[in-house]
Amino acid sequence: MLQYPSSKPDYHVALSLSLVLLGFNGKRIEVLLAKSKNPEYEGELFLPSQNLLANEDFREVAESMFLHLFGYAPGVLEQLKAFGKVSRSRGGRVVNIAHYALVKTSDFKAEEWSEYGMYWCDIENIPQLAFDHNEIIEYATERLARRVRRMPVGFEMLPPKFTIGQLIKLYEKALKKKIDKRNFRKKVFKTYLLEEVDRKASGKVFGQQKGSQLYRFNIKAYEMMKGSEYPFQF
Repeated sequence: MLQYPSSKPDYHVALSLSLVLLGFNGKRIEVLLAKSKNPEYEGELFLPSQNLLANEDFREVAESMFLHLFGYAPGVLEQLKAFGKVSRSRGGRVVNIAHYALVKTSDFKAEEWSEYGMYWCDIENIPQLAFDHNEIIEYATERLARRVRRMPVGFEMLPPKFTIGQLIKLYEKALKKKIDKRNFRKKVFKTYLLEEVDRKASGKVFGQQKGSQLYRFNIKAYEMMKGSEYPFQF
């Protein structure tokens, strides 16, 4: 029976926020994990998370968490959904308002967070995590797969200068399937998203084959397309 708003709400429910931070290391998509210091979960791995106060805004908290970890505002940050199974937390009812963001793994300020045991983990080999964080990551990767099909958000995860091979590998990992490389190249170059750099890869950067042409993305074209759909799909 519907009772709201006549019934008194139960305020004995906590809110938390977890960030699924997805980055690309040149060959693999990775997610940032941390090791818990909470006695109840000591040693267990989990997503960067924060309990929320009653007057805190979800978006503002997510942006603040990202800023502390990377030192700048996120380019792509989205709310996923609420994860609220009654048994998801041992200490009581906690509803998690999960978000995800796309990042460059090299931008993570690792030295400032070493005491928390934070590290990048391949999304294809994620261990058992605390709470329902495995489920949250799975949901985030599904969101990523939908986004990269229609928007050029994948460029947020690439280094400033990258090879076509890296770009293809990123999309293959995000979509979890092999891509027709010739067709992919043809479609990408039609978007004007790529600008050729006057140099070749040295082979010293992880994931870049020596002698491969380097590219950077066209910022103006990217900003025009980021909020809209591709004129094509992969």
